[in-house]
Amino acid sequence: MFRSLAGLNYRIWFFGALVSNVGTWMQRTAQDWIVLTELTHNNATAVGITMALQFGPQLVMLPITGWAADRFDRRKMLMCTQAAMAVLGAALGIMTLTGVVVLWHVYVFALLLGIAAAFDAPARQSFVGELVDERNLSNAVALNSTSFNAARTIGPAIAGLMTAWVGAGPVFIINAVTFIAVLLSLKFMRQSEFNARGRGSRRGGGLVEGFRYVRTRPDLIVIFIMVFLIGTFGLNFPIFTSTMASSVFGKGAGEFGVLSSVMAVGSVVGSLLAARREKPRVSMLFLGALAFGLGCALAAVMPTYWLFGASLALIGLFSQTLMTTANGTVQLATEPAVRGRVMAIYMAIFMGGTPIGAPIVGWVADAWGARWGLGVGAASGILAGAVGVFYLMKYRGLRMRVNRWRPMLVMEEPEAARPEVAAA
Repeated sequence: MFRSLAGLNYRIWFFGALVSNVGTWMQRTAQDWIVLTELTHNNATAVGITMALQFGPQLVMLPITGWAADRFDRRKMLMCTQAAMAVLGAALGIMTLTGVVVLWHVYVFALLLGIAAAFDAPARQSFVGELVDERNLSNAVALNSTSFNAARTIGPAIAGLMTAWVGAGPVFIINAVTFIAVLLSLKFMRQSEFNARGRGSRRGGGLVEGFRYVRTRPDLIVIFIMVFLIGTFGLNFPIFTSTMASSVFGKGAGEFGVLSSVMAVGSVVGSLLAARREKPRVSMLFLGALAFGLGCALAAVMPTYWLFGASLALIGLFSQTLMTTANGTVQLATEPAVRGRVMAIYMAIFMGGTPIGAPIVGWVADAWGARWGLGVGAASGILAGAVGVFYLMKYRGLRMRVNRWRPMLVMEEPEAARPEVAAA
């Protein structure tokens, strides 16, 4: 389960990123809460706009971010992007502490953070391939998700308590300080031990080459469609949890942070289970999508705060199973020479749909209530699962057969004719 940690470079990266991820989740939690309760009067649409500005650059800047991840030294790129996000976090913290911050300030900082993250994400995702060999790439991707979600169990709870106690300003300052950990990890890596096969070609071709590559791969296309549906309409949990906590259950910032942490517990379990598998299984994509949709539907009807929290743990498990499998499958199925560009397309589809989905989900929550907002997430998971089933039927020969009155699902297409991804 933890085999990638045997390598020094990956071990340094893992623990540095873990500290930084805690700060990132603290900032996200505090930012969403002050937008909802301090800078507006429980306006979920404003939270959606903040999310759209923060994640929109992933999509808008796609033509250059993936090319940059393949063209330039990823380690140096990450040092620049991480330092930029540290400065932005500190500036927002100072403005909040001095009491001058207003809603449009948060919008501006969300946009600037989004621009930095647009360059950071494809470089960070493909950089893992330089730290481990191909045999351990899937495990390293899953452990990255474990680090991210382990931080999510800690960061939101701390942020919720601190916001309720001393306000959001100190939370933003702490986030800025945590970036030092990942910057130090990048500085002290042994560059001589980097995996050369994991590096990009450093050649031209731009993003068009990445799209041409994806266009010939139906296995990648179906993953991108599923990730778009769930990333756009399903993974809007800052809206879901904040509106459910405040307007449905009448809770404060501390309880809101606890909900995010409870969900992260399930996500950590999903990440660790993925890390145990030698290779990602395509079947887990489709099962994870359907289970995610049903989990959102269950959460939407929970009558109490604690039952709602328990349902979030299940959603965390299902969503992380889906996303870790998708990330690992895309990286393993993509040639290293175009991996940065393909991962930029993947991240743009995953995060870039937020500018579309978050305001819509926020509007639904404002107009019809927080429970209906979760209903949008449920529909996205079920639809994504249906897309996956269609793919299996068309390209994998999925058919239902009855054996002694028992229905069975079978794959009829020969193994040699299947796309080059892990077997279901």
